[in-house]
Amino acid sequence: MTLQKKLYYQVKPFLPWRLRMAARGVLARRTLKASRDIWPINPIAARKPEGWAGWPDRKQFAVVLSHDVEGPKGLDRCRQFMALEEARGFRSSYNLIPEGTYSVPKALRDEMVSRGFEVGVHDLKHDGKLYNSRSEFQASAKRINNYLKDWNAVGFRAGFMYHNLEWLHDLECLYDASTFDTDPFEPQPDGVGTIFPFWVSAPGRKGYVEMPYTLCQDHTMFILLREKTIDIWKRKVDWIAQNGGMVFLDSHPDYMNFGSERPNATGYPCSFYSELLEYISTTYQGQYWHALPRQVAEHCAQFKPQLPVARKQRRICVVSFSAYESDNRVIRCAEALGSRGDTVDVLAVKASASDPDSERIGHVNVTRLQARERKDTRTKIGHALPLIRFWFSSSFWLARKHLMQRYDLVHIHNLPDFLVFAAWVPKLTGAKIILDIHDIVPEFYVSKFKADPESFGVKLLKRIERAAARFADHVIISNHLWLDKFVARSASPEKCSVLINHVDSDVFFPRKRTRTDGKFIIMFPGGLQWHQGLDIAIRAFARIADKFPYAEFHIYGDGSMREDLIALVETLKLNHRVLIRKPVTDSEIAKLMADADLGVVPKRADTFGNEAYSTKIMEFMSVGVPVIISRTKIDTFYFNDSVVRFFESGNEEELAQAMTEAICKKEMRQKLVTNAFGYVARHNWQTKKSEFRQLVDSLTSGNGH
Repeated sequence: MTLQKKLYYQVKPFLPWRLRMAARGVLARRTLKASRDIWPINPIAARKPEGWAGWPDRKQFAVVLSHDVEGPKGLDRCRQFMALEEARGFRSSYNLIPEGTYSVPKALRDEMVSRGFEVGVHDLKHDGKLYNSRSEFQASAKRINNYLKDWNAVGFRAGFMYHNLEWLHDLECLYDASTFDTDPFEPQPDGVGTIFPFWVSAPGRKGYVEMPYTLCQDHTMFILLREKTIDIWKRKVDWIAQNGGMVFLDSHPDYMNFGSERPNATGYPCSFYSELLEYISTTYQGQYWHALPRQVAEHCAQFKPQLPVARKQRRICVVSFSAYESDNRVIRCAEALGSRGDTVDVLAVKASASDPDSERIGHVNVTRLQARERKDTRTKIGHALPLIRFWFSSSFWLARKHLMQRYDLVHIHNLPDFLVFAAWVPKLTGAKIILDIHDIVPEFYVSKFKADPESFGVKLLKRIERAAARFADHVIISNHLWLDKFVARSASPEKCSVLINHVDSDVFFPRKRTRTDGKFIIMFPGGLQWHQGLDIAIRAFARIADKFPYAEFHIYGDGSMREDLIALVETLKLNHRVLIRKPVTDSEIAKLMADADLGVVPKRADTFGNEAYSTKIMEFMSVGVPVIISRTKIDTFYFNDSVVRFFESGNEEELAQAMTEAICKKEMRQKLVTNAFGYVARHNWQTKKSEFRQLVDSLTSGNGH
């Protein structure tokens, strides 16, 4: 507990309620800034307990609801609360204080049980003194056990989420619910680091199930942090669902206003809770097991899942000839390892001369070895020289650093394939090597330089591809079409796996619009290369510009076609309608996307783009923006007409028609957005992240250093 928190809880009994809330609000805002890496989502909490047997009927995840009734006001609202839940098909547990500021009517307890709800014991007096000393706890435990028996209750939760899992063996309960996966706002903020229930045992003792709450408490959300939406709840539900955990909410009837729809100093509107139940039941219909806490505890007591043993921290180096801040795939993989505690060093290039040579970004250490040279990149030699230079510098850096303190794994991202050989020193000394194929190089070369597929250069690149695949311990390929092609000519299927450029839902998620200028914004973020087809999109926009004077086309990106595109805009006299801007970070582009009205991905199907998966499609879908895409081989493999609007690749007239239709038909846009949300919920980086981590662990499990 921080010094500020200790001071607050020492003086708390002497402070008026409103002053206490103001003080807690200040503490909460400071805590929020310091805890963004672990709240509301702590990535390590997705690890399944040892011996985990899954949910009944093979359900994807569980939904458990509980309420702490803290005062007479909350007690009076219990029946309203139950009616609200019954109307939506849910049941919950009501945790009542035996010796608090209200008496617990037996008639109410019996009614709760008869209506399918559960009754639990909430502390003894809810005065924060339960754990003052071992002897006091033992004395209180005897009285709590009497209430558990008298109420026919099997569950317990301490006031203020105080907990001591060892002392709790004194209680004769089936489960305790006084912990959380991650919640730095609690007075005892040590989370148990799991979104699953687990078994707590002790020699000679009976044991019990510990059930951590996993959604932020309503009091923290709406009273302390003053949230005006349930977006935090929704994001956490999505993440838990994707990882197969337990959505467990602890809320309070005392703070829910059934009359007012506006949050105030003492409460929040019941519509927030209703919206959460509606979101779960509609978004995940048929996918979850809704159960009372005692049912979950009975289920888990059969196989007694144990908290996962702490894994060994690994040292990993990531190498990519790209600007780290704008390479989503590199960021996702590096953060997936760094956020769970591994030491991750990234070797990259500078996006601009002002970038520092090294800095800490998120959970990784980024070293920039050179500026990303852009001159003469349209010629073969001009394209190759910066890559060769980066290979030499990364090879030297890796060798020196590895000999000082060895890496367990080196993750090399192409282009180029030969960059994998920069890890020759780590390879010789036992480190494992992953080659990550962003773009399949021979086909990229043919597209970029209009080369003959049977030319010497293409054949040489295929030989390099085969050699790189043999050198690597594992090859990750960015889509299934390229996997088939890569396996056919360069590597065995057992050595390869597919990792699509999934979207990180911690960055790309639905947000409220902030733009109110009345414009209709069409948007493209990404590389400005020929195969991306931006010239087609600009000409298509020119066809509709006069018809829709309030429409604008915003392009964020950089690449070899940038100057040509700027010239095209000037030729078409669209300088104030088509805006070509520099690339920005993921978090910035997510906010910009959320303020757009329509996304467009106009790749050419007769080029490299026909088989190149475009992450930006899923990014648009994740933030709630409809998207128009060209009918390429790769995109028809992964998407259909229910989630995107297709147009014939290269056909600027058909793209203009699609733009017109999207602008004029709001209901069409909304239908695409709704269907896309369901697609995103099933295909998300949060799901695949655990598979990537497991791959790294399986490769490095034998490393002895």
